[in-house]
Formats: sequence, structure tokens, C-alpha cells
Amino acid sequence: MSPDVPDLTAGTAGTHPSPEAGPFPQDPAGPSRAVVNLRKTRKALWIAVAVALPVIMLIVVLASSKSAETRAVESPLLGKPAPAVEGATVDGGQASLADLRGKWVLVNFFATWCVPCRTEHPELIRFEEAHAAAGDAEVVAVVYSDGASAVRDFQAAKGGEWPMITDPDGRIALDFGVGGVPESFLISPDGVIVSKILGGVRAPDLERLLDEARAGG
Repeated sequence: MSPDVPDLTAGTAGTHPSPEAGPFPQDPAGPSRAVVNLRKTRKALWIAVAVALPVIMLIVVLASSKSAETRAVESPLLGKPAPAVEGATVDGGQASLADLRGKWVLVNFFATWCVPCRTEHPELIRFEEAHAAAGDAEVVAVVYSDGASAVRDFQAAKGGEWPMITDPDGRIALDFGVGGVPESFLISPDGVIVSKILGGVRAPDLERLLDEARAGG
């Protein structure tokens, strides 16, 4: 080659991407735009998780603590005769609130998919067992938007000997003004509603409400 003609290939070998580098050369000044966007996306995701986690935990705590107290609330039904509670039970029998006249009755609206309902269930068992010998108070459940088979399986696994009345058309819940579960109503021996309980129950609180109702009667 003539010394007067510059060698155009000299020093250019490093300017062409190698086959291993792929079709797009890397920017020597920093990471590619795709890498930057990926990092931003990951950062935004972690921020979203960090914000959502406390909210989720709060919801769980509130759901579990709902059954940790027995909240007696006002209701236009207080002091009035209880609506009819009767119908087929999940085990194929029949039950009626009218058949329990002369006893205190806790009418409990219940569903197996309801977490506070499942949490309060042992408390209802305690209340039922405390009055089994005297026979002065009983529990009657009304199934709320749930299947009979699911309730049967739950009762077989978790216990509870009280009748669980199906309410396929929601008539009983409507008559009591129930908007969700759990809700319970304490009925006097003469069939009058003396307490409405919103949320889960505890056995000692049920006993207190029962004593107050007896004293007020």
C-alpha cells in the first residue's frame, strides 16, 4: 500500500458489534433505556407493595377483631315480637322459633364463608353448653347466602348441636333487617327481641346481656 493513501481499516475493528453483543450496541455512557425502564418498573412495584401491605394487614386485623367484642346496637325491632323463624334445617329436619317459647333464644345469622362467623362459633358452643343442663337458653342459626352441604360439613367438623335453618329466599334475614353476617338477636321467653348484636360474639358478653335482660324483665 502506498504511504500517501491512508489505511481506512486501521483502528476500526472495535467499532463493529460482535455477534455475541446482539444487534444493538450498548451505550458506553450508561445502561440502555430498556434497563432503566425495567429498574423504574421494579421500584414502582416495590413501592406499591410497601403501601398496600399495611392496608391489607389492617383489613385482616379488623376482620379478626370484629368477633373479639360483642356489640349490642339499637334496632327498631327491640321490644317487639320477633319475626317468624322457621323452615327446613340443613340436616333435613324442621325447626321453629315458636317451638322454643319459654326459653331465651339467640338467633344467629351465619355463613361458612364469613370469617367472623367461624371465629365466633366456639363462643356460641360455650354459651350453648353453659345452658344445656338448665335448658333455659338455646341457639338457633339461620343460614345466610350459603349452601346446606357447606354448613353440614362445617357443623360436623366444628361442632354445635343447635338447628341451622335454611333461608333460600332470604325472607327471614329480610324480616330481621339483616344486612350481613354475623348478626344475632336475643329473644326473650315470651318471643320479644331484647338485644341486637352486630358482629361476632363472646360467651361472657352473651351471659351479661342475658343477665341484663332478665333483670330488666
